[in-house]
Amino acid sequence: MNNKTAAMPKISVVIPVYNGANFLREAITSALCQTYPNIEILVVNDGSQDEGATEKIALSFGNRIRYFSKENGGVGSALNFAIANMTGEYFSWLSHDDLYTEDKIEKEVNALSGTGKDDAIIYCDYSLFTDDPENATARRLRNVSPESFRYWLTADSGLHGCTLLIPRHAFEKAGGFNESLRTTQDLDLWFRMAKKYSFIHLPEVLVKSRCHEAQGSRVMSSIARTESNNLFSGFVSELDSREILLATGKPLSEAYGKIASRMFRLGLGDAATLAEAYARKHDANKVSRIARNVGYLADRFAYMIRTLLPADILVRIKMFIFHFKASRK
Repeated sequence: MNNKTAAMPKISVVIPVYNGANFLREAITSALCQTYPNIEILVVNDGSQDEGATEKIALSFGNRIRYFSKENGGVGSALNFAIANMTGEYFSWLSHDDLYTEDKIEKEVNALSGTGKDDAIIYCDYSLFTDDPENATARRLRNVSPESFRYWLTADSGLHGCTLLIPRHAFEKAGGFNESLRTTQDLDLWFRMAKKYSFIHLPEVLVKSRCHEAQGSRVMSSIARTESNNLFSGFVSELDSREILLATGKPLSEAYGKIASRMFRLGLGDAATLAEAYARKHDANKVSRIARNVGYLADRFAYMIRTLLPADILVRIKMFIFHFKASRK
């Protein structure tokens, strides 16, 4: 390592993996191809049960990565394990089925340096693909002020955890991933961090996210539903009036409608449950009652669609919608 590289902050790229032999090699290669020189790559095998296939791929990279194997504990457990063992000043997550563009780390480090702040977290845009990463559809996020970020995370966020660049000390202040959560551990932590740190948007596509039927959120859809109910109900309860009014300029009951709409659109949790959480915190006026009733009907419809259609068809419908929206811009 030369003096110039040593002067650059060290970035720890963390790849948690469970039964990931199908995509792991591509993910590690995309991390190794980064233009930013001062990185380490930690691969954490979270108790894979695939007759050693995942471990074999990881070990084939030799000392170019740091490989760890542990008992299965879920994604949050694997990420916390990596955070405890990383030597970098910044954390960057890469799912075993996703890819970085070659300049992901370099551009985010430059963006972070440009803020002049030590309490900033960088996030960027990303693209979605099913089979061919070269034929991915961009997911462009809105620029959101740090003061409005927690509301945006609740009501309208398309934030992808693998786009973030996080200072190590953020985990010391906000805590680590909640290991009891299996599908929402990332949103839970970002919401906690946003109370103490400024999330800054870098408007460039630097991550390619793969959509496939074996994703955890699909395999554990019933768990995701329950967790999302609890998580977003908690978000609604914790958001204060100032945050909501600053973000929307609208009455609280109208702002809630957007949160309920998001639940229906993404199939995350039960809109009726969230409406009741809103009503407990704020006056249950006519608008919130309507939102609750509409939310319930929308939720029943979404549940029926998810039950009747196979997972691979749902993935392709989602990709069609993204392609259609992109073609109209």
